[in-house]
Amino acid sequence: MCQSDPTASPVAAKSTIIRSHSWLDALGPGILVAATGVGAGDLAGGALAGARLKLTVLWVCLIGAALKFVLCEGLARWQLSTGSSVADGVFKSTPPVVRFTFLVYVAAWSFCIGGMLMSACGECAQAVFPIGGASNGRIIHGILHSLAAILLVRIGGFRLFERMMAICIGVMFFTVVLAATLSNPDWTAVLRGLVTPVVPHADGNGVPWTLTLMAGIGGTLTMLCYGSWIREKSRADISALRACRIDLAAGYLMTAAFGVCMVILGSRLPVDQGLKGANLITQISQDMQLQLGEFGRVAGWLFRIGAWGAVFSSLLGVWQSVPALICDMLPKPAVPSISGIGQRVDRRHYNTIQLLLGIVPAICLPFSLANVQKVAGVTGSLFLPMFALSLLLLGWTTAGKQHGFRNGLLSTSVLTLSLLLFGYLAAQRFLS
Repeated sequence: MCQSDPTASPVAAKSTIIRSHSWLDALGPGILVAATGVGAGDLAGGALAGARLKLTVLWVCLIGAALKFVLCEGLARWQLSTGSSVADGVFKSTPPVVRFTFLVYVAAWSFCIGGMLMSACGECAQAVFPIGGASNGRIIHGILHSLAAILLVRIGGFRLFERMMAICIGVMFFTVVLAATLSNPDWTAVLRGLVTPVVPHADGNGVPWTLTLMAGIGGTLTMLCYGSWIREKSRADISALRACRIDLAAGYLMTAAFGVCMVILGSRLPVDQGLKGANLITQISQDMQLQLGEFGRVAGWLFRIGAWGAVFSSLLGVWQSVPALICDMLPKPAVPSISGIGQRVDRRHYNTIQLLLGIVPAICLPFSLANVQKVAGVTGSLFLPMFALSLLLLGWTTAGKQHGFRNGLLSTSVLTLSLLLFGYLAAQRFLS
């Protein structure tokens, strides 16, 4: 994460934005959201939903991406209006026990998501560059990917991190879209699935799988990290809201397209219903080689590389942003620091948390990825209704009223729908 210059003036920061015309500078935060939000769970969820429900649920990818867009847009509006993060706004308006409880929750989620991402990176990398046996190779690759992510973030700063994420999502997007195209689906059915909202019965499992696919598009708690990334772009007031809406739209369009492609691949291939996570990714690539004739080998390898790009970009994004997110929730130190979400973040705390995040979850590597994914899915789904509820209530707080933050009719309607929808899904996962 890059150093912030405390002596830099707002005018200089604004002029930097004006002089910068590259697509990465304009769309960078949205690309980071898309890259971090798409991981092994999204790959597997889209494929399994396609295997069970076929092309009739393609519209769900569009709705899911739209709901996540509204959540992130609300986060940007709050931060640009008040100058503080959503988490800081919530903590200032609630008893101290809320901060403590949420920190415990974030710690549990970080451990689970860290273990899942390390294991998924190991699985995908082992499928592309085998090292010894499959089990040991997955562990070695997982550890190496975690250490590489820490070094990239510390040595290269935010600029290198941003470019690496752009490369990963480019590889991910190109290869998975091409693989889905090579699978030669029924394009009439694809178009019908995109524009006609239908929920198949699927032996009574249609609604749960539809909601799971919808919630899985675009990440969970990592959406809070968008606040850090727009600060890196010197977006400090409400005049930058239009830029945020544009880059979020670009990011979630890519996320929706990725989800559509995964459903297409899952609907065509004979996927074993018992497989989950990165094991499913390996199986899909093998099935593509067997089922798609002369294009099978090319499509299978493209998919393996794209899957690796997806999970490594997600791991890199979490390793870079979540330590700053946690630091922002701790008491703010009055010492030289690095930029983060909301207030300034102490470098020592950031480095310590990043090391813990990159090392401690490695104890999950010898165990089943499916079990770790299940816990990570439960904790992640619990966050979504909390996020929607927070955005709805922040407009009624003192800070919200003072800074003119409010949700319009459309935003309120969508946030309420998100609260009900994700709340139902969280309850379903928790009770299952």
